[in-house]
Amino acid sequence: MSQAISAQSRCAQVERHTLETQIRVSLDLDGQGRASFKTGVPFLEHMLDQVARHGLIDLDIEAVGDRHIDDHHTVEDLGITLGQALARALGDKQGIRRYGHAYVPLDEALSRVVIDLSGRPGLVYGVTFTRAQIGAFDVDLFQEFFQGLVNHAGMTLHIDNLRGVNSHHQAETIFKAFGRALRMAIEPDPRMAGITPSTKGTL
Repeated sequence: MSQAISAQSRCAQVERHTLETQIRVSLDLDGQGRASFKTGVPFLEHMLDQVARHGLIDLDIEAVGDRHIDDHHTVEDLGITLGQALARALGDKQGIRRYGHAYVPLDEALSRVVIDLSGRPGLVYGVTFTRAQIGAFDVDLFQEFFQGLVNHAGMTLHIDNLRGVNSHHQAETIFKAFGRALRMAIEPDPRMAGITPSTKGTL
């Protein structure tokens, strides 16, 4: 595996190349919600667009993977690479709010997402989809995506779909809530300028 990382301010670009996938993620944490995707996994692109729009993060993602087998490696490695880019863009995390949460409804569906940019990876995933697939997308891969993301971003992430009948609605509320919770957590707190939001002095 080879990897190249560059960053400036609260922007980052990460390239991750393995025998299974070749992925590039560019992001700007202080963006306007612009997004560009070329991954070959259209439903995941639709969900990542929700993260960009609701998180006000500019995202540019390209991926080539062994999709002739299935989408698993591409989706998981997208989570890993996005997590690496988030970690690099956040740097030492001085002055951020650190914690974020959001409830998002869509018709009958409702999801809650809570984030701690703690430096400690952890995922609690309370989601039971009503269908195994949304179109051609295997919903089990959402958990793989978020697991890869938290492992490499160093965040604690709780995701709960509280109710829902339509699996598309369930997924969309999760990703919209994730975007809004992330926006809150990464937001600069003027009262914490130059301060790491931890009694340890580091995150």
